[in-house]
Amino acid sequence: MPKLLDQLTVDDLAAAIDSGEDLTVVDTRPAESFEAWHVPGAVNVPYHPVEGLGNGREWSDVESIVERGPVAVICGKGLSSTSFGFELSERGYDVSVVKGGMEDWSKLYDVVEVETDGDLFLAQVQRRAKGCLGYVVGDRSEREALVVDATRQHHEFELVAADAGMVTTGVVDTHVHADHLSGGRELADRLSVPYYLSAAAADRDVGYDYQPVSDGETLSVGGFDVDVLAAPGHTTDLVNLVVDGRYLLSADALFVESVGRTELELGEGGAARGAEMLYETLHDRYEPLADDVLVLPGHVSVDADGRFGVGEPGALIAASLGDLRAQLDLFALEKPAFVERITARGNEKPPNYEAVIDANRGRLALEDDEATELELGPNNCAVS
Repeated sequence: MPKLLDQLTVDDLAAAIDSGEDLTVVDTRPAESFEAWHVPGAVNVPYHPVEGLGNGREWSDVESIVERGPVAVICGKGLSSTSFGFELSERGYDVSVVKGGMEDWSKLYDVVEVETDGDLFLAQVQRRAKGCLGYVVGDRSEREALVVDATRQHHEFELVAADAGMVTTGVVDTHVHADHLSGGRELADRLSVPYYLSAAAADRDVGYDYQPVSDGETLSVGGFDVDVLAAPGHTTDLVNLVVDGRYLLSADALFVESVGRTELELGEGGAARGAEMLYETLHDRYEPLADDVLVLPGHVSVDADGRFGVGEPGALIAASLGDLRAQLDLFALEKPAFVERITARGNEKPPNYEAVIDANRGRLALEDDEATELELGPNNCAVS
C-alpha cells in the first residue's frame, strides 16, 4: 500500500516560492491549460489518472524534466496530481501534492497596508493569481470601513476590516467588471449595508438594486471623505475614488504599468470612442489632482507564468500620479496617437469575459462550480 502523500496548501506553496525555496513545481494539466496560466516557475508534465502520461512520454522522460529535490505537484483541483504524485513517490521522489490545485491558487490573497497618517486606514487586497486589486478604506477611531471592488471571496475583505477593529458600513464596485466575478453586492446584502455603483450603470441594463453615485459626490467613512470621480473609458460606468484628497483608487482607468482596454464593454467598433473617453479621463478629469497623489490601481498584469508585470505579490502596487505622468509613455501621446495605440489589436481578452459581464450585471445566474470555472485564469484588462 503506497504511503500517504504530504499536502501543501496554496499558502504554503506561495511562501515557498516567495522565499526562493528549492522546490520543483510540476503541473499535470493539459499543455493548453498550462500555457494559458500556471504557478510561477512550474514545469508541465501532462498526466491523466487513467491514461497516464500524455504525448507519448515515458517515465524516463519525466526524470529528465523533474529535479530530484522536493517536488510539489499541482493540477486543476488536486485529482490527477495525486495519482501522479504517487507514481513519483514510488520512484523515490520527495513529493507533496498542492491541496485544491489551481482552483485554490486562484483564490489566494495577500494584504498590504498602505502607510497613512493618523486614523486613516487603507489596505490593498491582492488576488495573487488574477492580479485583482481591491481595497478596504477605514477610519480607525470611528471603526468604520468601506470595501472597494470586492472579489467573489468577499470574506477576505471583511476580515481585513475586522482584523483592524472596524465594521464594514458600505461596499463599492467601481464598475461592472469583465475579468472577475464581483462579490460586492453579496457582501453588502449579507451585512445589510449600502451597495454603491455608478449611476451610469443604469445604461448597462443592470438587473439589481444599488445606490447610484455620480461624479462629484462624496461618501464618508468615519471622518474621512471619499470623493467620486467619473472616469469613463475602460467602461462607460467606471468611477474612481479619491480618498482624503491623497489617494486615487484608479480602478481600471490607470494602472501602474498601463491603462485599461476599451473594447470589453463597447466592442471593437466602439473601442475608439472608449479610447477618446479614457484620454479625457487621464488628461482632463485627472488634471486637478496633484502629482503627489498616490495611484492605487484595480489590477496588476499577470503573465502566463503567474508573475506580476510590476512589483511582487505582498508588496504594494502603487505609484505617484506625477511619476506615471512622466514615465508612462501613453500619457505623452496626443489624442489621435493615443486612440490608435489603445485600439490596436493586443493581448487576449479576459477568459469568458462576456459571461462574466452578464453575471456582474445580474443577468446570468451561476452555480458555485460554474462561477469557479468561469473566472479561472489571469485578468487581461490592460492595454498590452
